[in-house]
Parts: sequence; structure tokens; C-alpha cells
Amino acid sequence: MLRWSSRSPRHWHEFVNHEVCVTAGDQQRFEGRVFTVDPVSASVVLVSVQENECPSVRVILGHAVTDVQILRRGTEETERQMKSVFLPDRAQDLSAEELKSRRESVRLWLEKNRVPVTEDGELLCVANALTISAPYRPGDCSSANEIILSRIQSLVESIPGAEQPSAQTHQ
Repeated sequence: MLRWSSRSPRHWHEFVNHEVCVTAGDQQRFEGRVFTVDPVSASVVLVSVQENECPSVRVILGHAVTDVQILRRGTEETERQMKSVFLPDRAQDLSAEELKSRRESVRLWLEKNRVPVTEDGELLCVANALTISAPYRPGDCSSANEIILSRIQSLVESIPGAEQPSAQTHQ
């Protein structure tokens, strides 16, 4: 049987949004919904949302994961609930069509400025060094390279005709 950390990101993605039980090497068990799996370390990010409580986030390091079992499949409602934990309110208010339009606008602007950009699902990937996630504002850029991050954030900020509602840039 293939170790968890040796599996592909495509395999890990099958667990996103589902309620799971993760077993770690020391036989500890953790339950929650998979928000994401880090593609480099294979670490699992679990979110637990209890009624009338703050959501809790737990990261189980990829090298410690021995097994992941799906307990309950996720729904659109649970996906919305999970996103509400991490996305600012104004990002949730945008419809799928508005997000698609924004993503397309940013992609075209970057291409016009001769920046190599590809789409990976809902992410925009710039030169394999930076990603831009929904809702595609300067603060939604993520990169380990601060120079690239700063330049792409500036470009995204300068999109003509695009509203940038008090978009905070952060690194």
C-alpha cells in the first residue's frame, strides 16, 4: 500500500471538503473536514465547526499520516461553510459568474503585460512562482518570492476599470 505522503495531489484532492478520520503514526485519530492538503508536505488541514463555537483548524503533518478514511461526503453547503471560515465576507458575496469574470480579467491583464499565467481550477498561476486565489485582488496573491509578489500585486492593483474595494495587500 502506498504511503500517504507518496500519493499524488490528485489523490489528496479527492478528500477535500469531506469529513474524514485521519490516523497518525502514533495511532492518534483526528476528525474534521479536509480544507486542503499541502502539495509539498502532504500535510492535511482539518477544520472542525461546532454549533455556536469558533471553528478549529488542525494541521496533521504529512509524514505522520498513516491512513485517511472518509466518514461523510461533503455537500455544497459544507463547502460554503468551510470557505466562510477563511474567506473575507466580501469574497463570499460574489457569485460564481462574478468570480469567473474577475479571474478572466486578471488573467487577460497579466497576459497583456507579458506575464506568463495559467489557470489551475480557480487559481491563477504565474510562472510557477505565484498563485492568485479568489476573489483575485492584490491581497490574494501568494508567493515565497517577495519581488515577484510585489510586482504582481502592483499589476493586479493597476487593472483599468476594475474595482478594488479597500483591497489590503499583505505578504
